[in-house]
Amino acid sequence: MINLVLFGPPGAGKGTQAEKIVEKHNLVHLSTGDIFRRNIKQHTELGELAKSYMDRGELVPDAVTIKMLESEVDGHSNANGFIFDGFPRTTAQAKALDVFLETKNTSITVMLALVVADDELKDRLKKRAEVSGRTDDADSEIIANRIAVYKKETAPVADYYKALNKYEEVDGVGSIEEISEKLFDAIGSHE
Repeated sequence: MINLVLFGPPGAGKGTQAEKIVEKHNLVHLSTGDIFRRNIKQHTELGELAKSYMDRGELVPDAVTIKMLESEVDGHSNANGFIFDGFPRTTAQAKALDVFLETKNTSITVMLALVVADDELKDRLKKRAEVSGRTDDADSEIIANRIAVYKKETAPVADYYKALNKYEEVDGVGSIEEISEKLFDAIGSHE
């Protein structure tokens, strides 16, 4: 079983590359943003609980996020593995994920961190805003803040996986195919 943590700042290409990895390795892509939105839309107990925090402008507690992820993993009992996208965001979440995966007799294979220079990220996000209409990708100040928050929050999680020898930095610049090949090579070195 292959279990990947896909990390990178906004605009690094996580969504695009997750699709390529899913195709190649037949994995289940678990995006915490998608899971939150679906649970809130379906008015699940966890969705309502998460919404109550979000409505107050607070972060959803780790325990709620982890329970949603556990439910998703449990719903795919025959999966070849998972790509965790947007999770874990803290060392506590990483440790909780490890504990949960141990109960399934598996673990994280590798954290793949897409590395892209800030100027390139800003250009990509502005282009994405033109195509997708996402207003949060069009505002330079919001983009700069999102990148800063990513750097501040992610560093400790990356250090956690580095200490476990489960961290691979991948250059996120080049054609989609070139980046995919770099990611496939990084995955292969941990199988």
